Amino acid sequence: MTKPSVYHSQGYTCAESIIKSYNEEHNTDIPISIGSGMGVGMTVGSICGAVNASVVVIGYLKGRDDKLDQNEARKYSKELMTKVKEKYNTEICKELKQNKISCSEIIDFSYDALNEVLES
Repeated sequence: MTKPSVYHSQGYTCAESIIKSYNEEHNTDIPISIGSGMGVGMTVGSICGAVNASVVVIGYLKGRDDKLDQNEARKYSKELMTKVKEKYNTEICKELKQNKISCSEIIDFSYDALNEVLES
């Protein structure tokens, strides 16, 4: 499996990289294009695209199709966000960069956290 930071270095956005690696490792077919608008914190330094794409993968896999269904995706998303905040104190792209967190680091951390959350 190719690490998402490698895909990022090849020109994929951080979000596209998360989805591409997840598809490769888990034999899923989540559209990579879903992540195209998320890079650089939704292009304005907001929530990190890698973190956001991880939540999108959770929604794709654990989300509900009807409002009457229990929303399982929320608990997985909360666990992922907690892991990111415990490690970096923020999920905001601009703040991560100010704290000298490289894109490669947060991309690979988010991907590993995604896999951990989904395995629990």
